Amino acid sequence: MNHQEKVLCIKRELLPAPWVQKKSVLNIDKNLFLQTCDQAGFEFKARGIIETDPSFKQIIPYIIIQTADRELTAAYLRNGSEQRLHDLWSIGIGGHINLKDCQTPSSFEQVLTTGMTRELDEELIKRPDNECPNFCGIINEEETPVGSVHLGAVFTLKTCDPDRFSPGPELMDFTWKRTETLAQLNLELWSRLALELIA
Repeated sequence: MNHQEKVLCIKRELLPAPWVQKKSVLNIDKNLFLQTCDQAGFEFKARGIIETDPSFKQIIPYIIIQTADRELTAAYLRNGSEQRLHDLWSIGIGGHINLKDCQTPSSFEQVLTTGMTRELDEELIKRPDNECPNFCGIINEEETPVGSVHLGAVFTLKTCDPDRFSPGPELMDFTWKRTETLAQLNLELWSRLALELIA
């Protein structure tokens, strides 16, 4: 983890209370989400400080890749910079949005979109150019140290050609799983919440 990296966050007290409950799984309109985050006033703070400060929520795009018929979902074993999630299966691709994703002046939507695109490009060596993520809602949990300082913005990316996706080194054991069998994996909590959201 780069402790000096400045990452996108919002003060918890400025977010709607239903978003930051012990367990929040909310289908909300994309425009409402973007407008609320814009009005709350997002900022960038050193990751090393706010990783242990639950008074801020780091906003994380969490992209689930599925076949168009939803029969298959991409999954991988955690092996990235977040040590606390290692050896858990995940269905979410994404990560912190940082200062380099922000052009001044910039709306929350611009920052989120730029950061999400960068994350996909970093995690996937190859992916179709014409398939874009669609916003589904938000997830939050306060049961784990990771969850207490992050808020997930969940997107789905539906593909007609799963063979055109090639994972980078951080997506260890990247594989397509039958969606109906995902619950049998040792999934990270966010993946379980995301599955509930998109069900």
